Amino acid sequence: MTGPAPIRVLVVEDDPVAADAHALYAGRVAGFTVVGVAHSRAAAVRLLERTPVDLILLDLYLPDGHGLHLLRSLRASGHHADVIAVTSARDLAVVREGVSLGVVQYVLKPFTFATLRDRLVRYAEFRAAAGEASGQDEVDRALAALRTPQPAALPKGLSAPTLAAVTRTLREADTGLTAAGAAAVVGISRITARRYLEHLVTAGRAERSPQYGQVGRPELRYRWVPSGAGTGPGEGTGAGAG
Repeated sequence: MTGPAPIRVLVVEDDPVAADAHALYAGRVAGFTVVGVAHSRAAAVRLLERTPVDLILLDLYLPDGHGLHLLRSLRASGHHADVIAVTSARDLAVVREGVSLGVVQYVLKPFTFATLRDRLVRYAEFRAAAGEASGQDEVDRALAALRTPQPAALPKGLSAPTLAAVTRTLREADTGLTAAGAAAVVGISRITARRYLEHLVTAGRAERSPQYGQVGRPELRYRWVPSGAGTGPGEGTGAGAG
């Protein structure tokens, strides 16, 4: 007896390196197979015309049009493939529009393989639900597979509240902050502040540069990286802007 057919995935991403990373990640998840990679809206349309696709991993910033414009045209033509948006876009108005067009999940860049795997596994659970629900609880459980992903684990020793405080402080600092400056604002030690700032650098949400002009070794100054300016793909950080 054969098992269920694999879920056919199309990766739509303009950055070739990021596209390869997304395809590699999706192909590593049991039950999924990547049937194509497109680097533009036009290429995606051509591929969808000749290749059956169940799920699209969709970058929203494409060289020949916004990803949601592509999705809108697909829905108008009767294409029902589900979509997981893989993007650095954090505009909640865009998120709401995507949901109205059938985006079932958002994965924000940069991300880890574990993050994408979690979303794909949950999507597969949702897709596997069949038959008639016995009641509200069963409907809620089916939807919860999509809507309640586990929060990404932080490195050992880091806490979500402190990370949120350091992130907020850095975002509000127009000229950036040193670890000592962040520590003074948040109320933590300089060494602790530097750990959180380095975590943000690793995640692609901050950048650092040496600050010269003082006696001794230069001090590092950290600056917030706005949406759309993430890091490149990798096992630990996922893909960059798009």
